[in-house]
Amino acid sequence: MKKCYLYIVLTRTNTMVSKLVQYIKNDEFTHASISLDKELNAMYSFGRKYAYNPFLGRFKQEEINKGLYKNHKNLPGVIMQIEVSKKQYEKAKELVEYFIANSNLYKYNYQGLLHGVLNKTACRDDRFLCSEFVYYILNESGIANFKISRNLVRPQNFLSLESKIIYRGNLKNFKYQNNNYSPNEIIIRKLSAVCE
Repeated sequence: MKKCYLYIVLTRTNTMVSKLVQYIKNDEFTHASISLDKELNAMYSFGRKYAYNPFLGRFKQEEINKGLYKNHKNLPGVIMQIEVSKKQYEKAKELVEYFIANSNLYKYNYQGLLHGVLNKTACRDDRFLCSEFVYYILNESGIANFKISRNLVRPQNFLSLESKIIYRGNLKNFKYQNNNYSPNEIIIRKLSAVCE
């Protein structure tokens, strides 16, 4: 039987918002992304549309050496590998593809961020936080249910999932070991089922 995996990438940037969240919540990680393949060809999340503008957020594709991450020499993070069924993988892939195709409909959930700090619910169908989006994909695919409002899910919560930590440390030094690709050498390709 083929095994399928999703990858959760947790990071902590040096932005003011990240530092503020880290200070208030005392979390090791302040950003979450999801990838459909172990090479991290593309990670998907909600964040800044432009690296230097914290006030305009949206759904986006992320890469370790581009955008906001580009100027980080040290990017503390962890990469989690979660084994899922083929059906769960296909559902997650379908949801991510929907967000890609309809990215203009979605914005960053700034109200949810503020309410999250205050432990209050604030969800909208067209607005997401980074961890809220990752949780939405996992929850809608039948992979995880934290039994809390999705805007209250923080990157730290994902560490409680049954998973294999395939990397922990400075993500700028991450290289996928089976093929020695570093993230800046990988060519972005169309999403396809990745089951072994």
